[in-house]
Amino acid sequence: MIVSPRLGARLALVLALVADLFTFGVTPLGRGPSVASIQAALAAQAQVTNEWLALDGVVGTAVGMNGPGNAVLTVYVTTLGLASLPQSVAGVPIRIEAIGRIKSLSDPPSDSRAGQSLDPGEMAHLGADSEGTATDVNRKASFPRPVPIGVSIGHPDVTAGTIGARVTDGSRVFVLSNNHVLAANNLARQGDNLLQPGVFDGGRDPEDALATLHDFEPIQFCGGIVCPFNQMDAAVALATTDDLGTGTPDDGYGTPRSGTIGAVLGMRVQKYGRTTGHTIGRVTGINATLDVDYRGGRARFKGQIVITSDGGFSTGGDSGSLIVSKGLLMADRRPVGLLFAGSSVTTIANPIDLVLDRFGVTIDGG
Repeated sequence: MIVSPRLGARLALVLALVADLFTFGVTPLGRGPSVASIQAALAAQAQVTNEWLALDGVVGTAVGMNGPGNAVLTVYVTTLGLASLPQSVAGVPIRIEAIGRIKSLSDPPSDSRAGQSLDPGEMAHLGADSEGTATDVNRKASFPRPVPIGVSIGHPDVTAGTIGARVTDGSRVFVLSNNHVLAANNLARQGDNLLQPGVFDGGRDPEDALATLHDFEPIQFCGGIVCPFNQMDAAVALATTDDLGTGTPDDGYGTPRSGTIGAVLGMRVQKYGRTTGHTIGRVTGINATLDVDYRGGRARFKGQIVITSDGGFSTGGDSGSLIVSKGLLMADRRPVGLLFAGSSVTTIANPIDLVLDRFGVTIDGG
C-alpha cells in the first residue's frame, strides 16, 4: 500500500501523540499539576532560591508535586530542623525533604571492585541471587568490542563511571558520559585515553583504551561568595562503531531511542549503570537548583532533574548513565537525562537536550 506524504505526516503526528499519552499515562491522567500551578511554583522558586541556599543545611530547591497532584516548592536540606522555613511562599506550599549532601557519583562503593580479577576481554556473569546462582552481567569487566553502553569507563586519573550512550554528529561516533568521568573535573586534555573498564575496575592505560577525549563542558566551582551556575556535567570521547555499541547488556533496557523527551513530574524513568545496573524510578523534581560536592570543591547547578526510587536508583560509579523513559510502545526508552550526582535517597540528572545541543550530537540508538 502506498501512503501519501500528507497521510504519512498525519500518521506520524498521531503516533507521536499516542506515545506522549502513554508516557504521561504513568503520571495518572488528571492528577498532574496544572500549568498555572507549575508557573506559580517556578515564580516562588525564583524568588527565594538564592537566599535560601545561603542558609545552613539547605542544598537545593525544585518544583515538585504533592500527593493530590498539586505543584509545590520542594526544598532539599541535609537534616530536618537545621533551617527555619515558612510553610508557603506566595501561596505555593513548601515541602521540605531531608536528603543529606548531594555528591557527584564518581567514586564506586569500596566493595564493588569486582572486575579486577577478570581476564581482558572476558564478559563474566558474576552477579548472584540469594542462593548464589549467577544472574547478572558483570558491568565492571573488560568487554569484547563493540562494548555495550552502561558499563565501566573512566579517565586514567579517576576511579570509574559509566558509558551513557553512543552519540553521533552524523559522521563520527562518541562516548557520552560526565566531565568528572571522562575529563577528570576539567583536568584532562583533548586526546587523553579513556579506559574500559575504568582504573578502579582493573583498566590499564594504554592496553584498555576505548576512546579518546574529544570535548567537555567545564565545571565552574564556587569560590568565596561567588557561586556561578552550571547546567551540565558532560563530556564526549571519540570512538568507532567497531569499538562501541548502542545498546545495554542483555540484562538492561536495550537500545535507547534517538528521539528525546522532556522530564515531567511523576514520569517513570529507567537507567542502566556500572554499579547498580538496571533500575526504575520517578521524576520528583524539575527545574532544580542544587549544590553538588566534588573532590575539587562545590558546584551549583540549575535546571536539573530530580529522580527518586523506593529501591534506590543510583550510587557511586553510576555517573554518566543515560536516563530514559519507562513507558509503552514509542514512549519507552526515550532519553530524558544524563545522571551525574545524588545522595543516599535521590539522583540528579542534566536534561539530555541541553547536553546533546552543547556537543552538536544525537543519541545513536533505535
